[in-house]
Amino acid sequence: MRNSFHLIPVLFGTLFLNTTGTADQPYAQHVVDFQPGNGGVPGFDNPEAALGPPTRTTGGTLFPGVVSPFQPAYLTTEIVSLGQGGQLVLAFDHDVLNDPGNPFGIDLIVFGNSFSTDLSSPNGVFGSVFSEGGEIDVSLNGEDWVTLTGLAADGPMPTLGWQDAGPYDSVPGLIPTDFTRPLHPDIHENSVVGLGYNELIDAYDGSGGGLGIDLEPFGLEAIRFIRFRNPSAMQSPEIDAVADVRSVGIPGDLDNDGLVRGTDVGLMLAAWATSNSAADLNSNGIVDGPDMGLLLAGWTP
Repeated sequence: MRNSFHLIPVLFGTLFLNTTGTADQPYAQHVVDFQPGNGGVPGFDNPEAALGPPTRTTGGTLFPGVVSPFQPAYLTTEIVSLGQGGQLVLAFDHDVLNDPGNPFGIDLIVFGNSFSTDLSSPNGVFGSVFSEGGEIDVSLNGEDWVTLTGLAADGPMPTLGWQDAGPYDSVPGLIPTDFTRPLHPDIHENSVVGLGYNELIDAYDGSGGGLGIDLEPFGLEAIRFIRFRNPSAMQSPEIDAVADVRSVGIPGDLDNDGLVRGTDVGLMLAAWATSNSAADLNSNGIVDGPDMGLLLAGWTP
């Protein structure tokens, strides 16, 4: 018998439903239920791999590599495989709100391990995306579920971990993407086919990719639980993480940790005299003194 993972229902009233609004952790924090299906990838059955932020650098110490649209997360500690008939339920430590103030009105981002073929390997020219589907349900109370029809859990847009690393680099970049920033809705597989890597990074515009979800079309004001299901007999979706979209970014928070501190100064200095959009806080086309002034003005005490 394969392992299953459950939290007893009484915890709904204590562990998960004790706060409202935005919390310090923008990523799913709790595994509520995991029922691995048949045909899941052997070894990829740790549901806690889907907690916390998405993977930026994969391969461990033996074969390190940045996560890019051509090189997805693949370690057993980074993703969990559903298998046929499998189910995974995660919970946030706060309500994820339907917030029109979010970028593009998107409230939630799901990260799988989809990836693109490279039309000009190893240069990183975007081709067709390999993703494995999976159905998504959401709930506010963990009992009443709404299916998000038309959305695939593992796909469609691959994860991008760094704004300044090559598609197959073995060392991390200096400018991380923002995993709480959704892609523009016009950016999808068909719109980026044939783009070179620098063009692709520009299209991502600081986002870490993933599937953006707007709760508004489904008539939902808030959710706290997200359930992934896989009825397919042909595929086994993998889940890396789920993020709550931040409505307003913090100027100068270049590493996207919610604080403006020394690491952000280091990232700005690394981008000095370039046109890096993340560090160009006044959007004048170059990272220079005024940008550093804006960063210091937002310093976290």
